[in-house]
Amino acid sequence: MTRASYLHSFFRSVASFRRADHGNIAVLFAITLVPIIGFMGAAVDYSLVSRARTTMQNSLDSAALMAAKDAALDGWTASEAVAAGQRYFAALYKTNGSTDVSVSGSYNTSSSNPTLVLNGSASFPTNFMKLVGTPTMSFNQSSTVSWGSSRLRVALVLDNTGSMNDSGKIDALKSATKNLLSQLKGLAVNDGDVYVSIVPFVKDVNLNSSNYNANWIDWTAWDAINGTCSNLNWTDKATCLSKNKIWTPNSHSTWNGCVVDRGDSNAPNSGNYDTNVAAPNSVNAATMYSAEQYAACPQASLGQTYDWTRLNALVDSMAANGNTNQALGLQLGWLSLQGGGPFTAPAMSTGYKYQQFIILLTDGLNTEDRWYTNQASIDARQKLTCNNIKATDITLFTVQVNTGGDPASALLQDCATDPSKFFLLTSSSQILTTFNSIGTSISQLRVKN
Repeated sequence: MTRASYLHSFFRSVASFRRADHGNIAVLFAITLVPIIGFMGAAVDYSLVSRARTTMQNSLDSAALMAAKDAALDGWTASEAVAAGQRYFAALYKTNGSTDVSVSGSYNTSSSNPTLVLNGSASFPTNFMKLVGTPTMSFNQSSTVSWGSSRLRVALVLDNTGSMNDSGKIDALKSATKNLLSQLKGLAVNDGDVYVSIVPFVKDVNLNSSNYNANWIDWTAWDAINGTCSNLNWTDKATCLSKNKIWTPNSHSTWNGCVVDRGDSNAPNSGNYDTNVAAPNSVNAATMYSAEQYAACPQASLGQTYDWTRLNALVDSMAANGNTNQALGLQLGWLSLQGGGPFTAPAMSTGYKYQQFIILLTDGLNTEDRWYTNQASIDARQKLTCNNIKATDITLFTVQVNTGGDPASALLQDCATDPSKFFLLTSSSQILTTFNSIGTSISQLRVKN
């Protein structure tokens, strides 16, 4: 609401109160008018100042990040770095009525962790507080960016199921993700400050068909149905062998890259490997990823990288198809941060603070995984994964795009690190604003490290 709107609403209420002529209302009005104006006026003024303060903080954060990045790349002096921060701030800050706006700063390169500080100050003319002798309210904000000490790791776990074709969701997701990648790239002062992985999921996840020789793949189930019997009437290994014929599995190089949830086919929940990030071990098939030739296999996942061109190309190639298994996508997104099996995560060097994030977006409820075709059973497995993630230092954002009238997901609400990290959307257009909000949140955590 604008300042004019606040004033119009308030004075309209006061005028209505003043016109009342019943009983002692006029006397009461006269007695209470001054404190009413004081309390309500102060609330209006403080609200406007608070908004200006938030705008200044966001502008300082962005300006400090951009100036710090330029300073690191170009080897600027302190005065050059501060001047750049002031220029960026001037371009970003919308005064909204504030006056006497000024920005100062400092740039310290004497330590192993260079630091840029921007300090902003401004005054805001009051409408009501001036009646009691306070014509303006001043405020100060500050932003500090220290690089070489803080690094980010982000995993994007993105729903690519068939229902994402509805209401323009897949296209909105592509736009929002590319915008988020741009935000994250902007947070990196140096290469390696920010790494991102992307795990598109449906019922299966694609771990890249080029990995067909990897030792973390279990081929038992795949070999049993992908092959040729010496009698072409039989199309699976079990039937072929029962007829005393010869079964020849297809070459593993024909695999399309898809895998299903981990676990022992005789005791699926043994070891809970579908809910943790224990390293795959070829001695224990339950820890390995079982290959499947799923017809709706999504685009191949991409592990932690700062190759922004490859990340954007993956997003462009995403397509919607198949059923929903959030649990597998989430488990592999977590593994992409830790490393192991299909993913090689960058080592965490001493002397740095690492902040890790998972962003899980889905438009539907779980429908099918390797073991179950009922939502409750899949949700129970995913809840274990969420609890395991929340026991680490990883921040988990969950986003439900609910354009089809599904109930709000209690699972996703519970999975989020805290209630503020869960987002319930009712339109495709909200994906962009939500990802932007998450990117801003990550940015602020990076700045305020």
